[in-house]
Amino acid sequence: MCGIVGLLVKTPSLRNQLGELMLPMFIGMSERGPESAGLAVFTEPVGGMDRKYSIYSGDAASNGWDAFRRSAQQGLGDAEVDANANHAVLETATEPETVKAWLRSHYPRHDLLSVGKSIDLYKDIGSPREVADRYRFAELRGSHVVGHTRMATETAVTPARAHPFTAGEDFCLVHNGSLSNPYSVRRKLEPLGIKFETDNDTEAACRFLEWRMREGDDLETALRKGFDELDGFYTFLMGTSDELALVRDAFACKPAIVAETDDYVAISSEFRSLARLPDVKNAELFEPRPEEVYVWRT
Repeated sequence: MCGIVGLLVKTPSLRNQLGELMLPMFIGMSERGPESAGLAVFTEPVGGMDRKYSIYSGDAASNGWDAFRRSAQQGLGDAEVDANANHAVLETATEPETVKAWLRSHYPRHDLLSVGKSIDLYKDIGSPREVADRYRFAELRGSHVVGHTRMATETAVTPARAHPFTAGEDFCLVHNGSLSNPYSVRRKLEPLGIKFETDNDTEAACRFLEWRMREGDDLETALRKGFDELDGFYTFLMGTSDELALVRDAFACKPAIVAETDDYVAISSEFRSLARLPDVKNAELFEPRPEEVYVWRT
């Protein structure tokens, strides 16, 4: 049992309140996922050739990130580093493969969580309240957010196995449920050069869908192919730079509820997580249908 939350604000003036609006939703899923938690927030894209790299280090105190910043500026040239507790966002115009090689060489124990022009990603061990306070989620700004609270059922409780999972650029996925065929998906993808970083079943779904999009599918088409390839019980919530998407498997036994107004689209595993949103009493409320693809765009 895990909790998922998603929020896309349609009204641009609300983007500065994204974290404030999302936080009660996130904390409201604490009982469904008390062990680890995380979220991805999508912001205005950085300019030019720049990309953002979300990086985790469990033992990087403030002086550790200071040393990281100096090393990045020396090794990558134009790098900027915004540190936040165990996480930092590195921004640079250096080619992604060069940045990844530099991280592997100089900071092999740091985890690269996400890459893109819009995405910032935070995840860690602890209750949703602890993680939200640690990374000041209430202060987040952006167009949409994808969050998760985890209760581990199959793999260890570690930051790397917390959700969201990412693949490629500006793409993330959170999952409530259990896949029955993640290793057959891995065996299909690994000969194509796709590498896996954990034993979590959610990573298999994430990498499969991102692979389909790299092959030319749009997100909706990739998700429809996922109905044929991904077996199990699941509710998936995904984010791209300009989309929020939701699907449930054919049996739809993992709960989800959507609330939509003129100002926002909010998604959660349970209604109680949505109850403090503004004007939710006048929202259109519905339970997503099985094997139907829902996509909202900014």
